[in-house]
Amino acid sequence: MHELGIVVHVIKQIEQIAEENKVNKVVELTLEVGEVSGVVKEYFVDAFNWSIKKTKYMKDCKLNFITIKGITYCEDCGKTYSTTEFGKECPYCHSGKTYLITGKDVSIKDIKVI
Repeated sequence: MHELGIVVHVIKQIEQIAEENKVNKVVELTLEVGEVSGVVKEYFVDAFNWSIKKTKYMKDCKLNFITIKGITYCEDCGKTYSTTEFGKECPYCHSGKTYLITGKDVSIKDIKVI
């Protein structure tokens, strides 16, 4: 379950930002999570809710997810397509010379504080 590792990393970043900016409390966090990032939302939420209890600024923080579609680019025909629908092989020209352009990462989109 790599979700816990990601949660710990995100919380460290948020706590550091809160400390540096002298906020009282982080009330809401919005993450962008790629649909091919491998993150299982239910596991992530469980790990997040367990982990924030041990924080200084995030004890009651609400977590929001924005899912970023997995989009792949084909080097041979120059088209893009849904990674989750078609995988690595291009559905237009059947080339394997493709690469993922969006949908792999987990990133902090927004933090609401008081």
